[in-house]
Amino acid sequence: MTEFQTRDPHFAQRVRASFERQGAMKTLGASLAEVQPGRVVIELDWAAHLTQQHGFLHAGMVATALDSACGYAGFTLMADDAAVLTIEFKTNLLAPAKGQRFRMVGQVIKPGRTITVCEGQAYAIDGGREKLVATMSCTLMAVVGRDGIVQ
Repeated sequence: MTEFQTRDPHFAQRVRASFERQGAMKTLGASLAEVQPGRVVIELDWAAHLTQQHGFLHAGMVATALDSACGYAGFTLMADDAAVLTIEFKTNLLAPAKGQRFRMVGQVIKPGRTITVCEGQAYAIDGGREKLVATMSCTLMAVVGRDGIVQ
């Protein structure tokens, strides 16, 4: 993994505060497991209200959590006055999201002053075994000074 330099010494506190404001992450029952410069890990437990008709974690839930993991990974490297918005993502669903717990890893590939590119991996954890179930390619934008968008 590439090591990145953060522009904000308080990046982890800023990420955690933003994450706490996310209603979507609360709905998923997700938590931040790791916050490092350029890397964020989000975890959540399987829950019936998050599944599709076969009992697997719904692809929309996987994409939502991966988007947040990637977004926050990019956010760790942004200036302290910036907010983050996803401007594009692509998800590859590799296997059914079947597990007791899920781990979403977001990692910065190429940071930039305005545009950052990240990748994500979603893992299903079942019986102590991890299986890669989805990947994401994500493009982010740093937003500064725009009404209604807070850090």
